[in-house]
Order: sequence, then C-alpha cells, then structure tokens
Amino acid sequence: MGKRTTPSYRSFAIATTLLLALGAPAPANDFYAGKQIVFIVGAGVGGGYDLQARLTARHLGRHIPGHPAVIVQNVPSRLAAANMMFGAAMSDGTTIALLQRGVLLAKLIYPSGVQYDINKFHWLGSLNSEVAVTLAWHTTPFKTTKDLFDKELIVGGITGVDPETTPKLYNSLIGTKFKVVTGYNSTAQIALAMERGEVRGIADWSWSSVKAVRPQWLRDKQVNVLLQGALKNEPELGDLPNALDFIQNDADRKVLELHFTQKTAARPLVAPPNVPAERVALLRKAFEELASDKEFLAEAEKLKIEIDFVPGTEIDKVVAKVSATPSDVAERYVRAFAPDPK
Repeated sequence: MGKRTTPSYRSFAIATTLLLALGAPAPANDFYAGKQIVFIVGAGVGGGYDLQARLTARHLGRHIPGHPAVIVQNVPSRLAAANMMFGAAMSDGTTIALLQRGVLLAKLIYPSGVQYDINKFHWLGSLNSEVAVTLAWHTTPFKTTKDLFDKELIVGGITGVDPETTPKLYNSLIGTKFKVVTGYNSTAQIALAMERGEVRGIADWSWSSVKAVRPQWLRDKQVNVLLQGALKNEPELGDLPNALDFIQNDADRKVLELHFTQKTAARPLVAPPNVPAERVALLRKAFEELASDKEFLAEAEKLKIEIDFVPGTEIDKVVAKVSATPSDVAERYVRAFAPDPK
C-alpha cells in the first residue's frame, strides 16, 4: 500500500505545478544548471588578459551553483568588446567579460566610438591591480630612465590601449620622447616585434604580465626596465622611478593620476546591464570564492600569473571616481593626447 499524501503536501505539489505551468522563473541557484557561460576577453590571444581569462574559465564554474561550463571568446578590441557587452550580449547572466581597463576612460578620448555607459555595467570585480613598466630591448642604447628624455624610443602600440595611450601621455606631461608604432592586437604581438627588432620597446606593460608572458626576458636580462607607472610603487621594482616623480605641477599630476586610477581595476570583470540582481550577486560571490580557491591559485602560481582579486564593491568606487572627474581635469586629459612634439 502506498504512502498517504498529506493535505499540506498535496497543496504544495499543486502550487508547484501551477507555478511551473505559468512559467515562473527558476530559483537563482538552479539557473545555471546545464548552461554555458560565455566569457568574453577584450584582448588578443596570448597576452596577459587572455592568459588570466583562460585560467579563470577553468575554475570559475565550480563556484557557481549548477556548475556551468565556461568558454572563452576573444574580441581583440577593447571598444568592440565593451560595446558588445553593453548592447548585444545576453543579459541573463550567461555572458560575462574581462575588459581592458582602458574602457573606464575611453569616453574621454574616443567619444564617438564608445557606445556604453560604465555606470550601467555590473562590475563583478578585478582579477588584480597593476603597475605598468616601460621596457627597452637590451641591444638598444636605452639603459636608464634618463635615456627616455634624451632619445627617441620606438615602442609598439595597440590602438586606444595603454601601450599606445600611456607613452602619448608621458610625452605630453613629463617630456619623454616615445614614438608609437600602433596597430598591434596584443602585448604578446608587441613582445614578438621587440624580439624581431620591429620596435625597440614597449612603454606600458603590466609588470605581472611581463613575468608571466616573458619571464626569460628578466631572467636573461634581455630587456632594460626603465620606468614604472601607477598610483603606488611596486616593491619588487625597488627604487625604479615612477612617472609621477617627473610631474612638474598639480594640474598635470591630476591628469596622470586619473590615468593611473584605472590600473586599480586593471583586469575588470563585468556583466551586461539588466542582469537580474540575484545573478549579479551570485557571480560576484563566485569570483570572491575563486580568489581563495587553492587549486586555482596553485595553477596561477605554476603559470606565473599574479592574482590579487579586487571585489566588485571596490571597483564600483573606482567607477564612481572616474565618473566624477572634474571637467577641467577631463579636458586636460584629452589635450594631453595631442600629437607628439617634434
């Protein structure tokens, strides 16, 4: 004889059936079961962003209820990736992105190309903060920081990204003599160009990426590290000068500090606008848990990829600070990208 069904259980079963019939949304914790998350990387294959994204994709699903698969897709243009995330990406939580930090200030420099609002993205966190370094190939005459002010260093650039924008700012604000050859898709391509002699250096590459992508450069002294750039110095770089050390007035300092503010959110993770709040919270929690995942961190250490996770709440503060940039500082920032002095 079968087990008797109590009235309360029958009521619950009837209600559940009705809800399913009416298409009620599944609980947040069940949403990702059997699904796949597309992880967009706004950079080319082989560079620091790409390496971090693929490492993250291999481990993130374990921290999301339902354990969805996570696949990486490269969109090697920071504006195209950000515009796509804002306007075309699925807004149900199945599309996330690792964008280039330059998306935070791109509106000031390329207003016609920016089709997104940084205040409407859901910022899930940042895989780390960064310090930029300027490198010259060891066979060039660039041996000390002073050489950057005395000679023209030909560096590789990526349109609208730090390897291009930073040297232009340095030329305008502190008097360096960089000549930027742009058109590369990734820092990895610029690294190859340096090895082939196509360019002589790179003006802005994340210190952690140099160690991960070209550790032999440092081990074998194939590059000279000439300058660092960030709001705070990197202890590993000892007394290497910071670009801020050469600023001559407060107005220029504010401009360069604005530029370096985005390095606090050096590897920003976003979800598109209109993703349900409970899924945003779930994704933020997943990244926070990943930051202390022993298996994830062990693989990162093996690959020499630095992870220093910054929570989404802190990235929200960076975004708010950028959005509140005084108009005079914003205008001066734009003017600093005037053509390089002859």
